[in-house]
Amino acid sequence: MARNTHPEVTRTRILDAAQRLFMAQGYEHTSIQNIVDELGDLSKGAIYHHFKSKEAILEELINRDNNVQDDFNESVMNRTDLTALEKFRVLWRHSMTEQDHVQIMRAAMPMLSDPVSFAANMQVWSKHLPERFLPLIEAGVKDGSIPTEYPREAAELLSLLPNYWLMPYFYPATLPEMEHRIRCLATMLDAIGVPIFDDELITVAAKGMMTFAGEPEKGSE
Repeated sequence: MARNTHPEVTRTRILDAAQRLFMAQGYEHTSIQNIVDELGDLSKGAIYHHFKSKEAILEELINRDNNVQDDFNESVMNRTDLTALEKFRVLWRHSMTEQDHVQIMRAAMPMLSDPVSFAANMQVWSKHLPERFLPLIEAGVKDGSIPTEYPREAAELLSLLPNYWLMPYFYPATLPEMEHRIRCLATMLDAIGVPIFDDELITVAAKGMMTFAGEPEKGSE
């Protein structure tokens, strides 16, 4: 066999094929052999040369998605035509409706059953995300769109509750129950001067959360 002189092209093909399969049939129902069959011209050995496991493929897909989301977030943060509150709403709506992102996160949900993976995510939710949200909330305090006296506490609430309490993977819910739960979160945030969730965003977020966590919209059956 000729030496592969374009390993990055091969890695990208493997990732693209795996992403299609994860979206179509779910991460847990996709095997390395399925990915081999989807590609058609690579062996299992070739895939294992680039990725040590199916989990490693998913982790790389998450990293790739994170890079895309970071680019989008930066583009929103650099806009001068939006208040900080409006930027928050744009970012939230995007995270709930951008299909590649939603499906990758949905595929990743089973990884949270692993205690090591869950602990790593808790570190992100408790340490990393609040530091990303805080400057935007502080900008909202400055421009008057987020009149809160609790910017750091709000950043922590927005980092932890949507990623844990709102997730049906951890707290099962029907679609109406999810909308009610988000209205509860909105009420808490409103009370401390962080009015991020209007009625439209509550509806979008509820539907997104149900898909995000791989749960059917039971309330609509």
